[in-house]
Formats: sequence, structure tokens, C-alpha cells
Amino acid sequence: MSDFQEYTKLDNFRYERKYTIETLSDFQVEQIIKLHSAGFSEIYNERFINNVYFDTMRFDFYYDNVEGKDNRIKVRIRWYGDLFGTINTPILELKIKKGLVGIKRSFPLIQFTFSKNFNLNNFYEIFKKSNLPDDVLLKLANLKPSLVNRYNRKYFRDFSQNFRITIDKKISYFSVANKYIAKSAINDNKIVVELKYDQEKNDEAQEIGTNLPFRLTKNSKYVTGIEKFYEVID
Repeated sequence: MSDFQEYTKLDNFRYERKYTIETLSDFQVEQIIKLHSAGFSEIYNERFINNVYFDTMRFDFYYDNVEGKDNRIKVRIRWYGDLFGTINTPILELKIKKGLVGIKRSFPLIQFTFSKNFNLNNFYEIFKKSNLPDDVLLKLANLKPSLVNRYNRKYFRDFSQNFRITIDKKISYFSVANKYIAKSAINDNKIVVELKYDQEKNDEAQEIGTNLPFRLTKNSKYVTGIEKFYEVID
């Protein structure tokens, strides 16, 4: 799935139901999903996802998420595979949430080599050379790197092709200090399951969710990571 149009396309607003699991193994979680009456089967190859998140100096995106504001945004660079080294197909994503549904604006970035010595100026150079729209460049000019995370993801789709489930495990968070990617890392043993579907399928999703023996939670890896490294104000 290296093609930009294939793996970043999200033109329709969709729901994402999230479940945080601490008492089951990833094998047990996977078996539950495979035995679901909707007929979920694995698609794609499992892989590591890497994200560099951006926020304002005052962490407005973090607070908007915590406060549950109807209109909020996450800004991140995403790529697959190794965290450090040459990044061949990085994608800039603006993940826009309106109430309970969300959509993404996605833009391919130029190839770059990522290391712990990366800094804010390196990112700005990438943005300037990647032919981004003017409104996106304007938004990025007021942001800074705030968090790095990575996790292993498996993908499943139901028989009707209308519902997707992902399983995230081996979640790690890396801090950003003094505008550089710091060495400090925190591993998280939780498993995060996400059920994803277009908003017009919400009625059908009720039955799908009812047959998942997991507790529905409000989960944001970005919020979790920020709270592991920063002192936040309630």
C-alpha cells in the first residue's frame, strides 16, 4: 500500500469507535474479531505506523480534544515501516473532526531522512519543498512538533465491505524537547481496537458494536502521549 491515493483517501465523513483493551492478549482480540458474525477477515499486511504530531505553542489541539470541542483538528506526518532512516512516502495529514465524525486532508511530502536530530527547521524545509497548498502552509507556520508515536497495526474488513476494524499494539511514545526529537520513550501495553465506517452506516454499526465484547472508550493516542510527557492543566 505505498500508493498515496490508495491508503490515504478519506473523502467521506466517517465514524471511529474506539476500544481500549488491557485484559486480553492481541491473539485473543484477533480471534474475537475473526469470529464476529459480520465475517471480518484480515486485509493488507500488518505494519508499523509512525506519526509526528504538530500543535500550537499552547497545545490548542490537545485541549480541543480533551474538552471535546465539536470542531477540532490533528496535524501529523505519517509513514510506515522503520521510525528512523530514509522515509520514502511520508504523508501530511490534517485529520478534521466535526462532532462525532471525521475526514482527512492528505498531502504527499518529499522524501527525507528522519533521525533524533531532526528539528523544526528541517520540517519547514520539507513543507516548503512539497508543493503544499498556501492555506496548509499558513497553518503549519504556526505549529511545532509536539509528539512522536508508533504502533503495529492489523487491518480487517467485514463481509459487506462497509466496516473496517484495526488492532493497534506495541504502542510507543517519544517526546519532543527543545524542538528536537528526544531519546526518551515510553511503551504502552494497551491494545486499541477501532471500528471505522461511513456515517450513513451508523444504524448498522450498532449491531456490529453490540457483538464486540469490548468497552467503548474515548481514546486518543495523541492525548495519551502528550499526558505522558507534559504537565497539562485541567
